[in-house]
Amino acid sequence: MAFTKASVAELKERINIVDVVGRAVPLKKAGSNYKGVCPFHKEKTPSFSVSEQRQSFHCFGCGVGGDAIGFVQKFYNLDFNEAVERLAGEYGVTLEKTRSSGEDLNIYYEINQAAAKFFYRSFTEKANKGYTYMKKRGIRPDILKKFGVGYADAEWDSLYRHLTGLGYEQEKLIELGLVSEKNGKCYDKFRNRVIFPIINVRGKVIGFGGRAIDPNDNPKYLNSPESRIFLKKDNLYGLNFAKGPAAKEGFIILVEGYMDTIGVYQGGIENVAASLGTALTENQAKLIKRYTENVVLSYDADNAGRAAAMRGMDILKAADCKVRVMHVTDGKDPDEFIRKEGREAFRKLLDQAMPFGAYKIEAIKRDYDLTDNEQKIACLKKIAGMLRQLTPVEQDVYIKEAAKQLQVAESALAMEMRRVKEAEKPPAREPAPPEAETPGKERLKITRLEADVLRLVTLNEAFIQRIEEAGLLKSPAAGKIFAALEEDVQANASLDLTRAASPLEPEYRALLTEILEKIPPAADEEKVFQACLATVRKRALEKERKELNEQLELAEGVASEEETRRIMERILEIDKEIAEVKSKR
Repeated sequence: MAFTKASVAELKERINIVDVVGRAVPLKKAGSNYKGVCPFHKEKTPSFSVSEQRQSFHCFGCGVGGDAIGFVQKFYNLDFNEAVERLAGEYGVTLEKTRSSGEDLNIYYEINQAAAKFFYRSFTEKANKGYTYMKKRGIRPDILKKFGVGYADAEWDSLYRHLTGLGYEQEKLIELGLVSEKNGKCYDKFRNRVIFPIINVRGKVIGFGGRAIDPNDNPKYLNSPESRIFLKKDNLYGLNFAKGPAAKEGFIILVEGYMDTIGVYQGGIENVAASLGTALTENQAKLIKRYTENVVLSYDADNAGRAAAMRGMDILKAADCKVRVMHVTDGKDPDEFIRKEGREAFRKLLDQAMPFGAYKIEAIKRDYDLTDNEQKIACLKKIAGMLRQLTPVEQDVYIKEAAKQLQVAESALAMEMRRVKEAEKPPAREPAPPEAETPGKERLKITRLEADVLRLVTLNEAFIQRIEEAGLLKSPAAGKIFAALEEDVQANASLDLTRAASPLEPEYRALLTEILEKIPPAADEEKVFQACLATVRKRALEKERKELNEQLELAEGVASEEETRRIMERILEIDKEIAEVKSKR
């Protein structure tokens, strides 16, 4: 469904962003604008601004901004059309639908809705194999009704006769995959199967999944083919019910199939959905991100389930989701486990779900015989490559964890990571990393050396005193970040980056994050520190040499022979010192 530009424009004319935002965020007048605490990130000092004149909002803390429709989309986890419909209902605006594809698609939704009703009546109005099967699986009638579970009988054309009797065209039934045609005769695609309607986040039936009841019927699961209204890669089963609970709970659980989704939901865990197929897709990951960035994968613990988890983790990680993996114990699937062990036992497993780095390390280790040194080395190389996918902070954590588990030095693993990074570089020489700065803000400019020094502090707080004594930091931005790190160590005895960065202003936090992302952990921290000292010393010597050369030029024909000789001797000494410094770097 889409709405005409004119009707959306009329809606924007009728609404006032101050009213729209004010229902969700307490606002106070601040000059010509309104201010409040941002609802999209945690903050104590209000940095969220609403402009009535421009009809827009902007948060100076997290950077999010937009118009009233954009605010409703983000705050209530809606897509554009859902947000427009919500606002139109609140303001009494009638929306006009476009006369192109939107009207054409409605007939397909209508046909699928009619088919879903037919399957549900077949499931509930008389005894059938489908209802018996679901009753044996322990699914309650209220849950069956909520998910619209149905039954396709064993006849060849009962659905076909029903839908054509309602006046729907045969061609559209074939296009939707409800009916197949062979030798001029039409027959139902789904026969003698439990039917699971697939419903999108707008509540529209877009397809069906059918599970075989008799053991000899193949395939075990039969799904609708892709059509104008159904693309598997763009949808998740059960997300229409899970999106609200996922936003409320702060995470979503992804399981493998229909029964796991329904069983876990019945068990009292409602933030659960399933991918439509064996592999999670990029579009599904983006869809999930609309409602939450935290995902728990709960796939089977067999080889196929572990492989699917590994693939899914990478897809979710690429979409900036935070992913963990939970494997149900004793060989049970999530549906069976929650029925037998209960909701609290399932929640305990959720609490024990392994984060991305830990799960990846365990998965890699399973492929190698760690009692064999050659295989152990190969395993370490694979882990080093994997660690390159993580953020700098995650790398710090999992370098220590992996080194401890495989009984190798942390510095050796860090060095292997750097070797992997070098191997990944293209043949052409890359330009030197730019200075960490924020464009247009000179006060945030720091040198690469200062960035290296600050990175050392994040790796080892023992360098704080030595850095301070050496006077390695000159810029105000570097000094401010260093002071925050030093203060955290003094107050708490050890450094916690999240805690240390929290008092900093947003631009300084962003600068620290940029340093962590651009500069990998050092394989030899002492060597990096000495190199920084050498660089500072070399720069000081070069500056002195330049000044002496200028003195020599000015003194020519004026200064005494003794003064000239003294200057030249000092220049020679400096050249010697510079050569020595270079040899130590």
